[in-house]
Amino acid sequence: MLVTCVGILVADIIAADLPKISSPGELIFTGRNIELHVGGHAANVSIDLRKLKLEEGEVSCTGAIGEDIFGRHIENILEKHGIVTHLQRVKSAGTSKDIILVVKGQDRRYHVDVGANWLLSPDHVSSVLNGEKPIIFYVGGAGFLGEFDEKLPEILRKAKELQCLTFVDPVTPYKHGWDIIIPALRWTDIFHCNNLEAAEITGEKDPGRAAEILLNKGAKLVIISLGESGILAMRGKTLFRMPAFEVPVIDPTGAGDAFCAGVIHGLIRASGYSHIEVTKLSEEELVNILLEGEATGAACVTMVGTTTAVTRENVDNLLKKQGSKVLNRLHLEKL
Repeated sequence: MLVTCVGILVADIIAADLPKISSPGELIFTGRNIELHVGGHAANVSIDLRKLKLEEGEVSCTGAIGEDIFGRHIENILEKHGIVTHLQRVKSAGTSKDIILVVKGQDRRYHVDVGANWLLSPDHVSSVLNGEKPIIFYVGGAGFLGEFDEKLPEILRKAKELQCLTFVDPVTPYKHGWDIIIPALRWTDIFHCNNLEAAEITGEKDPGRAAEILLNKGAKLVIISLGESGILAMRGKTLFRMPAFEVPVIDPTGAGDAFCAGVIHGLIRASGYSHIEVTKLSEEELVNILLEGEATGAACVTMVGTTTAVTRENVDNLLKKQGSKVLNRLHLEKL
């Protein structure tokens, strides 16, 4: 297996392009249809990777769903995209759902029930990992995966023993503080979060300082998304500041996951589909990998839904039209 994606699976109910949030008792008519999409880091990244043209059978998705219509919807969509699935069906909880409200010109407002995600079995994930031995082991949504979060360092250590590149993209923890994620950094090659999460994890509002702290905790490469300001990445003593692509934002839901998928695809392409060591990538290779991640995230926000606008064609068009401009504004610092 090239990429094993593990983590949260969510049914996204999205009302986008809203004029405002209604007041109590007020009726607001949506400018667009309210849509049902598959969401959650593991689903989004695996679907995005297939849409970026990884072959059928090269990407798998592991997570927990309920025995309900939303779980069946997630399973059907994943299979439709040719993704190998290892879904744990939970009888005692429903599939996680997220009501997402997107006011025009504003960031998303999430309203999530944790659902079956909280019951994802570490043994189930370990079995998949041992069976697939992927080149890249991606964990998305660590923070409200229950017992799995507690066992994450152990699972990542096993992945490193299998010579996997490990990639962790957490969410705000449920019933825990960020301290539950810190022990996993020792076994993490790539750690991705946004600037707000980085500040909460480290206590540092400055993303550069936050990245340095996360590196000192064990991560080999730290990437912090800065929204419309682009990204900041740090490896060793080198800090990369890359501006964002300029696109019309319709729905930013899933942009971070799309970015991760673009980075993963770039890693696979740079490595020639073989074992990858982040510390041995040249600066040029790493910049091109980050650039593909940014273009994929930018493509994502141009339509409603977490994966709708992520296509190889859309990403390549952005790279062709704006890639040089973004690279010309890239700033590298040697610390």
